[in-house]
Amino acid sequence: MFNSTINKISELKSELGHKAALLNHARKLPALEASDRLIVDHLKRDGVYVTTLEKLGLGSTSDLLKASYNQLSRMTDANNSHLTKRLPQIYTVTDFPEFSQWGQEQKLLNIAENYIGLPVTFQGVHLRKDFPNENQFGTLLWHKDSEDRRMVKIIIYLSDVEEKHGPFEYVPLSLTPLHSLNYYRIYYKLWKSGYLGITDEQLKEVIPEHKWKSCPGPAGTVIFTDPKIALHHGTLRSEDRSALFYVYTANPPKRPELCTQYWDDTFAKPEPYQEANSVTVFR
Repeated sequence: MFNSTINKISELKSELGHKAALLNHARKLPALEASDRLIVDHLKRDGVYVTTLEKLGLGSTSDLLKASYNQLSRMTDANNSHLTKRLPQIYTVTDFPEFSQWGQEQKLLNIAENYIGLPVTFQGVHLRKDFPNENQFGTLLWHKDSEDRRMVKIIIYLSDVEEKHGPFEYVPLSLTPLHSLNYYRIYYKLWKSGYLGITDEQLKEVIPEHKWKSCPGPAGTVIFTDPKIALHHGTLRSEDRSALFYVYTANPPKRPELCTQYWDDTFAKPEPYQEANSVTVFR
């Protein structure tokens, strides 16, 4: 009982400190172009904004794509067709300059800072290949991420993604506003799952399927999302999907121990195709 009270007091102090930091930093937020402000506004309203690499117009995109397809071609055969649960193949590529330089473009950092409301950190990037699965598990379940109070994740499709490839899917925030009945019903289901995630059938008990938002798109589609706020998942697929996952949090994030996966040895790190291409990303 005593420890529980101490933890609650500590949590309250942390949240009050966060609120004060937001107020203090509000006047220091970088200016945004109208198109970038639109991304921030959609994140706040819906939790997701979909665009393309072409529309973002970042100078480092060509190098990023070249490096991405080079690494994809070097991924070893997963040899998992016999498994009932085919885990994604994930490479941590944060230390490659073509990936980190794109992620640290000032335009993206400004968008993340304006949305999060505090100085931000680019945590890193995963190159990911997802495989066909017939049953929901892992990130195929509806879930929310936990690294920070607010975060920005940028997903870049490296291959065309139709329904058969398992596009990103989410529930718009307007359907589960904070402190609404739907919000608490979903929170309870997530709590019962140990925050591992809930199935399509469980979600249908709260939000009708026709209100879910799927995000198919051609290669080069870019999805901005806050995976802490928006309930989301990857849908079941019958064909492979390849994508990049960039992650931004406040500096420091609420739960830094969950962020190490974007730059440590949790996932495989591919061998550089040129030794000079490796770089250290400082946090």
